[in-house]
Amino acid sequence: MDEIFGYIESIVFANEEKGFIVARLKEPKKSELTTLVGLMPSLQPGESIRCKGVWKNHPQYGSQFEVAQCEFQAPSDLLGIQKYLESGMIKGIGPVYAKRIVNQFGLETLQIIDNTPDRLFNVEGLGKKRVEKIIECWQLQRSIREVMIFLRSHGVSPAYAQKIFKTYGEQSIEKVSSNPYSLAKEIHGIGFKTADHIANNLGIPKDSPVRIDAGIEHLLWDLMNEGHVCYPKAEYIPKVKELLEATEEQIGERLEALIQNGQVVFENEYLWVKPLYLAEIGIAREIGRLSHTPSFLRSIDIPKAIKWVQKELNLTLAIQQKEAVSAGVADKVLIITGGPGTGKSTITKALLAISEQLTSKIKLAAPTGRAAKRMSEITHKKAYTIHALLEMDFKAGGFKYKRDNPLDCDLLIVDEVSMVDTLLMHHLLKAIPSHSRLILIGDVDQLPSVGAGNVLKDMIQSETIRVYQLSQIFRQAAGSQIITNAHFINQGVMPPLQAKPQDDFFFISADTPEMICNTICNLVLHRLPRKYRFHRFDDIQVLSPMKRGLIGAENLNTLLQQTLNPHPSPLVRMGRSFHPGDKVMQIRNNYKKQVYNGDVGKIYAIDTDEEIIKISFEDKIISYDFSEIDELMLAYAVSIHKYQGSECPCIIIPIHTSHFKLLFRNLLYTGVTRARALVVLVGSKKALAIAVKNIDVSTRYTGLKKALQKHLSPFYSEI
Repeated sequence: MDEIFGYIESIVFANEEKGFIVARLKEPKKSELTTLVGLMPSLQPGESIRCKGVWKNHPQYGSQFEVAQCEFQAPSDLLGIQKYLESGMIKGIGPVYAKRIVNQFGLETLQIIDNTPDRLFNVEGLGKKRVEKIIECWQLQRSIREVMIFLRSHGVSPAYAQKIFKTYGEQSIEKVSSNPYSLAKEIHGIGFKTADHIANNLGIPKDSPVRIDAGIEHLLWDLMNEGHVCYPKAEYIPKVKELLEATEEQIGERLEALIQNGQVVFENEYLWVKPLYLAEIGIAREIGRLSHTPSFLRSIDIPKAIKWVQKELNLTLAIQQKEAVSAGVADKVLIITGGPGTGKSTITKALLAISEQLTSKIKLAAPTGRAAKRMSEITHKKAYTIHALLEMDFKAGGFKYKRDNPLDCDLLIVDEVSMVDTLLMHHLLKAIPSHSRLILIGDVDQLPSVGAGNVLKDMIQSETIRVYQLSQIFRQAAGSQIITNAHFINQGVMPPLQAKPQDDFFFISADTPEMICNTICNLVLHRLPRKYRFHRFDDIQVLSPMKRGLIGAENLNTLLQQTLNPHPSPLVRMGRSFHPGDKVMQIRNNYKKQVYNGDVGKIYAIDTDEEIIKISFEDKIISYDFSEIDELMLAYAVSIHKYQGSECPCIIIPIHTSHFKLLFRNLLYTGVTRARALVVLVGSKKALAIAVKNIDVSTRYTGLKKALQKHLSPFYSEI
């Protein structure tokens, strides 16, 4: 094998889960940068690295050095030290000051900051406040340096090392040494493969019970990310064998031990991690509790109430709607489902108007901020996200409102229930007082939740809860091609593609992924803002069926960022660029910041000295440390799944046969129904036809339907 040495100039691409990196290496006495590829977990710009490997010639990217082994070293030359200081290790030192400090102190820079930091006052532009901050930060770094060096030597980046230290403190080395697999459970961003790499460095053998136990649990939790709550044992064993490269006997022995100690549940040939099993059983029991406890609200003359509400709201309810309203004021638990334009909003307003004559204790909720905002606009009442309604209790952990501290309500109406996953539904139901009525509203034909489960569908199919399915499209909605075509798609019928100028649904033919990309960029930059006065950022959203590929969300984000918001000095982290003004999305729940998975905002400011990025969400500005940037992604284009529950005036959807694995009817239907004013499909008619006809969606393994049937009596369904 060949050996090369130098410092990392930049990271081109990083897959944190797999530890795969593409980086540019500056070798001493070489003018051209060397491209490194390989497993180099958590590599950072500015670090010096000694690599062993082989040279290969990539047909597209040219000469590359494929790394087999690597060793990280402290930077030893001026450029390496400068890059190291720029990498975010010390708050208060950005690119400008890093250059000045290195120019002042040369190769002694790190020793001076370490031993005689007062000399920093001699650097031009470094005032007292900034020097004090640098000294304070460096001293903090010194206090955890032993931990950082230990973690770094085992493949953990500075950003993750800081997270680990924040979580475990002075016990970090002990915790990681005893069970590095706990990192994959407890530190966001560190996956099983990274933890396994650390474990291997620590000498933990591949057949260790600790490793096999961690792999078994990890895979069950990882399958949750695909929507599964449980998984058939017969299909699970080959998957875990492949992950761990262990024998079936070894896996069977450890799986039995995990079942015996209660970490894994095995029932009817399916496996659950215990929290998900308890959540499904809990949902069934909570529905039973609510269904069988009398309401505090007095009985009313329902026909008289319906006549009154029609006059009060100046509307005429259809027969289906009257039946749904009747059930809503009589039943303890009710599901109302239907597609766009079928009157769900009208029913909600009618139920509210009648219920307000009986009680003031009414709560409205939805899974996302945008869905809650839309609910507020429709009802003119305050609607909460479910997370905000339940309130996080940071001292005690978990939500503030729960079984022993229920919400103060006599009626709770929840919209967009198809988006609510198993764990969140369990938390919500536990917080509802027994006397309260519960009305769940959603479109069962949309995509299921991003999180594990298929709660709305399972509830309906269990036939244990009264359900009203609305099918009639009302005259006002029938005038919209978005709504009529959405229903065509949902029925498996190809929508008409010969649009008139006044229509709100268009198909633009583009045969290749390259043509689709060019068309979308042109639509967002020029055509749609010019014709419809749409704001390029606020009024247009590109939704892609998938993340990867030329017309996947990741590549479209890069193209649209360059097209709409280029910047000469981007913030680059883990191979991703962020610019001031970029449209971004939060990709996991952060209860402390009160921002949640799917929230969309705009980069308000990037402070490279303080290492803070500020995001402007609808009603607040939230600060993120650079180490928290992995919670954000560009959002010029997002997956349809991620945009559930949100709406935008204009939706653009690329559709091509290169996405054939994800061309499903419910995916296209969900994407189309996210638009308020205009839908533009860009791609091939063949791909559109595949999506419309394809109902063979991926199975989600859940146990909720059976749990409901086991704990509740069958209820007559109105479907």
